[in-house]
Amino acid sequence: MPVNIPNNLPAIEILKKENIFVMSELRANMQDIRPLRVLILNLMPIKITTETDLIRLLSNNPLQVEIDFLKLETHISKNTSEEHLLMFYKNFSEIKEDYYDGMIITGAPVELLKYEEVNYWPEISSIFDWARTHVTSTLYICWAAQAALYHFYGVDKHVLSEKMFGVFKHSIHNKKFPLFRGFDDEFYIPHSRHTEVTREDILKAKDLTILSESDDSGVGIVMSRGGREFYLTGHSEYAPYTLHNEYARDVEKGLPIKVPINYYKNDNPNNAPVMRWAGHGNLLFNNWLNYFVYQETPYDKTQIKNLGNIQPITE
Repeated sequence: MPVNIPNNLPAIEILKKENIFVMSELRANMQDIRPLRVLILNLMPIKITTETDLIRLLSNNPLQVEIDFLKLETHISKNTSEEHLLMFYKNFSEIKEDYYDGMIITGAPVELLKYEEVNYWPEISSIFDWARTHVTSTLYICWAAQAALYHFYGVDKHVLSEKMFGVFKHSIHNKKFPLFRGFDDEFYIPHSRHTEVTREDILKAKDLTILSESDDSGVGIVMSRGGREFYLTGHSEYAPYTLHNEYARDVEKGLPIKVPINYYKNDNPNNAPVMRWAGHGNLLFNNWLNYFVYQETPYDKTQIKNLGNIQPITE
């Protein structure tokens, strides 16, 4: 996919080295088509890494995608320079009158706090509500998935006895569902979290559908409103060494952390990671863009506010 991202974004040079096609704003403006507009609310501490991971996944499609990055106004990032944020990110007040075809909201390192104790909870709650009337389909990842399930449906999180950390096998409930077109019977997703949402709590909530689960890591993917919202409890966007970097960081800090499960060759941290989730990660984001964004979004973006639930074809 020719991904249209801001000129000089650090991810451009990284992705070019991986032979990923990215398009400058100047070149994109010369194409007489309406690109899909995707908004990314990046809550992760190391924002450049997350930018690169997500753009990598959004690039494997023939559609043109224009990406805007969003930051919170009520939270100051400690790990990304103010210059980078000012150059490449927008505030919610700048975009709240606009409409987007798709939106991605990332995880955040605040999962052990109660939601109401998170200092930006009022702002992100308002963004969740705004997305329902201004975005065709939204992907919520990890903490954002838990937070949105709590905000919309009252599904609370539960603290785990130890960190869910590794790469876990998942199964699909309905293989004909468009999000899983091209998937194998089983697929893998990296997880890195201290909390979970349970199948029992989700099944009690009206309008939620569990699409994928793991015997080891629990609920994997949940849907609401026919695909207007997807909640991903893991990290299909992770690069090969992301879990390794998290593991090394925690070991250096002396934190109680186990070797990530099913990640290193022979489960030995002295060996390289075994990449077993990239193919399905690409399919997941590709299918989302195709079946739940491109095929559902109106040409006139202002009509997004009038969209009802998506009725995906599962034949």
